[in-house]
Amino acid sequence: MKGQRLNKQTFTRKQEIRFLAMVSLFWFAQYIYIPYQTTYLNLLGVSSAFTGMVLGAYGITQLVFRFPIGLCADSIGRHKCFIMAGTLFSGLASLFRIFWGDGMGYLVANLFSGLASAMWISFMIFYTNHFSTKGQQAATSRIVLFNNFGMLIGFLLSTIGYSRIGMMGICILSVCAGLLAFFLSLQIKEPCQKMETIDRKDLLSVCKIKRLWLFAILALIQQGIQLTTAMSFTNQILKDLGGSNGLVGLSSIIYMVSAVGFAAFASTFLCCKRGPKFWIPAVFVVVSVYCILVPSAKSSSELLILQILPGMSTGILFSYINSEAMCGIPAEKRSTAMGLFQAVYAIGMTTFPIFTGTIASAFSIRCSYMMLAGIALIGTAVSILYYMNHSSCRKEN
Repeated sequence: MKGQRLNKQTFTRKQEIRFLAMVSLFWFAQYIYIPYQTTYLNLLGVSSAFTGMVLGAYGITQLVFRFPIGLCADSIGRHKCFIMAGTLFSGLASLFRIFWGDGMGYLVANLFSGLASAMWISFMIFYTNHFSTKGQQAATSRIVLFNNFGMLIGFLLSTIGYSRIGMMGICILSVCAGLLAFFLSLQIKEPCQKMETIDRKDLLSVCKIKRLWLFAILALIQQGIQLTTAMSFTNQILKDLGGSNGLVGLSSIIYMVSAVGFAAFASTFLCCKRGPKFWIPAVFVVVSVYCILVPSAKSSSELLILQILPGMSTGILFSYINSEAMCGIPAEKRSTAMGLFQAVYAIGMTTFPIFTGTIASAFSIRCSYMMLAGIALIGTAVSILYYMNHSSCRKEN
């Protein structure tokens, strides 16, 4: 098999700004409708179990396509085409929400949104490849920061606009953002380098790296709980407490402001000084506490304050798990490794919402959140045991 191999290159300031703007627009398109998706489906009469399936559908296409996309990107040594496809699919997904606006339409739309997010591999690898090994953690935190910033702007506009333009208007904004991101992706400069033979079996050898699997499973727990709670069922709990549509939007905004702030903190020297050995298990404990306290909240104000906690999960925990998983992976295999990593955590994004919705329908939402808290504590225990026997990859290298 033959493919392209890129040499290390650096961004100009203008290119980096353009790229990070595209990242924010992409995630804006992907998440602007999220604060009201669960409550909107509930308003349509969709059951909690089917709502869980709709939420889980977002992870299904990521589970199926992320590893093949990563393998293909490494094989051909190119990322621009996958980035372009991702931005295009992000806008296309919301067209289904506009023209087929029932539960089944949202199910299909989330499948396409998941396909768009499956291309996130190339966004991350293309960006971090422009930085040295020492700069990988900061670069990862930076792209996660702009990822979260795009979501935050989406949540702000949806909160302001939902009562005025409704879900259809919000989905139109999603389409526009996706198209603008696609336009910016056309301007990405990816120089063509000399061809060389690439052994696919050699690329697949990353599947034997135990460390990669460990952090992929930790990401599975983190992403599964985050998507299920802070971005979905927590908003329904807030609604059940008598919260208005505005409060539902405010809840998501508080969560995203927290995520952006903690992502910025994750790239600072103060945070890096403690390192993943401290932050990964510590934030898993915070996630567990969040899952215990949310269904016990007695008022909307309590729930709004609690939405600060999952911001640590998104901003710090996810950044560190990403960088730890990729540390030590050769540059020519990083897309394949990232594809495997993201495919594994997509299992959590697919199964956790379905699992939570089913438990909530059969028993109660409190019961489902308690089980999620227990799973977060498993993540704490696994990470502590790992670091008791291993140093951080950054120190090893």
